Amino acid sequence: MRPSRRALLTATATATATAAFAATRTTPTTTTSHADPLRTGFEQLRASGYAALHGRRVGVVTNPTGVTRDVRHIVDVMHADPHVELTAVFGPEHGFRGTAQAGGSEGRYDDPATGLPVYDTYLKSGRPLADIFTASGVDTVLFDIQDVGARFYTYIWTLYDCMEAAQLAGKRFVVLDRPNPVTGRAAQGPVLHKEFATFVGRQPIAQAHGMTVAELARLFNGKFLTAPVELTTVLMSGWKRSDFYDASGLPWVPPSPNMPTADTALVYSGTCLFEGTNLSEGRGTTHPFELLGAEGIDGRWALEANRLKLPGVHFREAYFAPTFSKFQGKTIGGVQIHVHDRSAYDPVHTGIALLVTAKKVWSGFTWRSDNWIDKLTGSTSVRRMIDAGATADKIVAAWQDELKAFQGIRKEYLLYG
Repeated sequence: MRPSRRALLTATATATATAAFAATRTTPTTTTSHADPLRTGFEQLRASGYAALHGRRVGVVTNPTGVTRDVRHIVDVMHADPHVELTAVFGPEHGFRGTAQAGGSEGRYDDPATGLPVYDTYLKSGRPLADIFTASGVDTVLFDIQDVGARFYTYIWTLYDCMEAAQLAGKRFVVLDRPNPVTGRAAQGPVLHKEFATFVGRQPIAQAHGMTVAELARLFNGKFLTAPVELTTVLMSGWKRSDFYDASGLPWVPPSPNMPTADTALVYSGTCLFEGTNLSEGRGTTHPFELLGAEGIDGRWALEANRLKLPGVHFREAYFAPTFSKFQGKTIGGVQIHVHDRSAYDPVHTGIALLVTAKKVWSGFTWRSDNWIDKLTGSTSVRRMIDAGATADKIVAAWQDELKAFQGIRKEYLLYG
């Protein structure tokens, strides 16, 4: 059945163009005019006739976000194209086709659409993951997943783990770049302390890193991997660091079940911190990470938060009933975040301010018993300062030295203007 499926897809696939692809190990592509349409790393690769993959047996690490601008999945497109030999797929958290909720994956199976073997990478790293790459028979591992710009979003650590495993297995690694949906203007927030390294933060980067996945791959390769992998990055054209996602002209495909829109990504690097508390972070609602609350909270929280006059954002008293996760089926009170000036908005400072004000107005506020907040923020500092009654401004001031140091490291690996 596989040959006929491939023939059918080949007949309908877009023909590859002959333009040179923008693949590089050490230097950025030429900056293009902002009037130029954005082309993703995959679009650049396909336009080159898959030049970076010639003669290679390729396995791709991807999920539902690995799509073309007409929302065909790149696995389907490459499988149908005789210019590339795609032989395996590797699925991260939530799975290759995206059927699993947070903390889940799809396991090992054969993809019904293409017949390709799909291997599960979730929570696998080091030698066990290297053994999966070896068993798959590929010699090149391709990565194409949409990130959202936050240190604790696990796909960038899937990238890191796969790079490490590819090096151990002697495989080449190719990263196809996509936009940082919340811009690449600046890094924000505390920097992870190594003793708090987990799958929501392997290495010391800022909470909102302000980088693309190709830039992160170069940073990982240059600073953090024990030994560098043979790395190729296929860059975008037409993307500027100041661009939000809607400037890309690309469709938004939820990279995980609770990241339904690019607006969710805008607030996520700050409000995901509520996962470390007993408040709902809005999972089980139509506005996860934009709605926050708990039983017993009323309009005082929104009033207190609005008094801070944080740039670019207003807070609305809100009531909602999550359909799953914390407070499932119960009507709870809290706030909804309304960003009115996203260029001025600082999601991490806002997240800290909301933690401080929630603790001030609601006597029921507690941290998760496992101090998960320390894993999310990267140290004990935020939790201890909030417990000691520090203001949001003082907490933010406390991480500025480490953030400045990271910004100096980050600058070396930026690829776009």
